[in-house]
Amino acid sequence: MSSSNPIHGSPTSSRVHTSIPETSSAIDRSLPEFPAANPIDEDNYFKTHKPPNYLSSISKDVADFINFHHLSKRKIVLVTSGGTTVPLENNTVRFIDNFSAGTRGATSAEYFLESNYAVIFLHREFSLLPYSRHYSHTTNCFLDYMIEKDGKVQVNDSYQKEMLLVLKKHKFIHENNLLLKIPFTTVHQYLFTLKLIAQELSVIGSNALFYLAAAVSDFFLPSSRIPEHKIQSQETVGGKLVVDLEPVPKFLSRLVDSWAPISMIVSFKLETDNEILIKKARGALKRYNHQLVIGNLLQSRKIEVVFVTNDSEKWIKLSSDQINNNIDIESLIIPEVIKQHSLLIEEKKKLGL
Repeated sequence: MSSSNPIHGSPTSSRVHTSIPETSSAIDRSLPEFPAANPIDEDNYFKTHKPPNYLSSISKDVADFINFHHLSKRKIVLVTSGGTTVPLENNTVRFIDNFSAGTRGATSAEYFLESNYAVIFLHREFSLLPYSRHYSHTTNCFLDYMIEKDGKVQVNDSYQKEMLLVLKKHKFIHENNLLLKIPFTTVHQYLFTLKLIAQELSVIGSNALFYLAAAVSDFFLPSSRIPEHKIQSQETVGGKLVVDLEPVPKFLSRLVDSWAPISMIVSFKLETDNEILIKKARGALKRYNHQLVIGNLLQSRKIEVVFVTNDSEKWIKLSSDQINNNIDIESLIIPEVIKQHSLLIEEKKKLGL
């Protein structure tokens, strides 16, 4: 990985916290009811929902990061990671969550970084992060890696080699300003931030890659119907809580058509039924007209995936030896994605884009 001069004092992680609800955006009856999903929902959504209060504060960080790497002609990938929530109250006690620890996104980000990409990591706050993932959500307590010696804390000798390697990679990435971490918690925050980053990335055209590994909610509760405070059980009808959710507009079409029209876009399709996986992946390609869907089954997602394009499908699988040696499937996924990204860049150059 080539080195470049970092921006002194530039943030490698956003200074905002997204898990704290914004009381200023409590129920607003002046907003119209959000209609069921239809082709113009993207516009309706952004017109009828206020952006997160912190959005303007991260805009400069994103623009500076992109411009810094654009000057050195380095390719940039936006990796989305982790699951979004749908709050049922503005001062949130109850919410609907899309389960995801962020393993795919955090691991993939590492392999992109080691392949000389700069990475914008749009992640669920408190989910797994590149490099720290090796120790933050492990079944072993982090303190188990430590020993006390001569009144000082040291890393156990049996972990020294592995931890030193991870530490060196972590320090190199941050010293060279190669990773920018931006958090989200709710689906609302995710969508507004995705739009912001995509529009900023438009300046580098086909050198931008979108790797959309986040588990995004399919349904949401419009802001016009979110109560300000905790829902009281005695105020429900017959003791039952009935929630009327609206479908989240499929923003992938807007990303392809408007926000990033000449960039490569990779989406994921997770299923539990092998019989419909390829069909669902091809359906997504036809519906959104992007370049690649990576399909995976819940039961085997850590050892095999399938790359589905308009004219091909290719399975990528770990061998028995690789599984036994704890090789990440992402170490095979990312080189293949990069190969396809390079082909797209050459294709766009021939078209003068």
